[in-house]
Amino acid sequence: MGLSKENLKGLILALVSSGFIGASFIIKKQGLRRAAAVYGVRAGVGGYYYLLEPLWWVGMITMIAGEVANFVAYAFAPAVLVTPLGALSIIVSAVLADIILKEKLHNLGILGCIMCIAGSIIIFIHAPKEQPITSVLEIWNMATQPAFLAYVGSVIVLVFILVFHFAPRCGHTNVLVFTGICSLMGSLSVMSVKALGTSLKLTFEGKNQLIYPETWFFMLVVAICVIMQMNYLNKCLVFLRKIEAVLLPDSSFELECREV
Repeated sequence: MGLSKENLKGLILALVSSGFIGASFIIKKQGLRRAAAVYGVRAGVGGYYYLLEPLWWVGMITMIAGEVANFVAYAFAPAVLVTPLGALSIIVSAVLADIILKEKLHNLGILGCIMCIAGSIIIFIHAPKEQPITSVLEIWNMATQPAFLAYVGSVIVLVFILVFHFAPRCGHTNVLVFTGICSLMGSLSVMSVKALGTSLKLTFEGKNQLIYPETWFFMLVVAICVIMQMNYLNKCLVFLRKIEAVLLPDSSFELECREV
């Protein structure tokens, strides 16, 4: 697939984003460890002393920078190209955890990293070339096609079922419930972030898209999706913390989860 200058910018931003986000988890974890060692109070028991630890803030700033780069990448490259590259942050975290935190990366972990790289390369090679977009109204027209509306409707129905039926009953015993909610909402947030990023890019180029209510609608969808994903991602981490505490009481992973 030939890359245009726009797509190349998006590709570079997506790679930078993955590097920053992957590294941020390691930096934050180091900050949490240092705060726990200095103040003797962990986040999991009500301690917020990690907020006084500069290293933790370095991790937060690194994560924010990565998320901003990822957001801007959607304005330059197709979502089908940017989204899979986000998986590379897992590889960055795994490698840095092995080197810096001395958390041994086992054979299955190495196999998972290889599969992430292979999947990203395959999608990158076969990613379609994006047509130039001159207005948010074009994205709105595509987003209101019957096929996509049917998909959105099915996602919303599934999310409601998971949130109101399965989450109260088995959400705290089966992590797939919370991850399912995050994944389904993520599929909608990708489309909305792409639309919002493109709108802002066109606005900065002198074609004001803020005058269209569709732009603000996409912004609202992004906000709702992000809030829901953060909420249920935290629930996932709490669930994993409990499992890890039972299986590996002394695991350093527990400290990271206790930030929640």
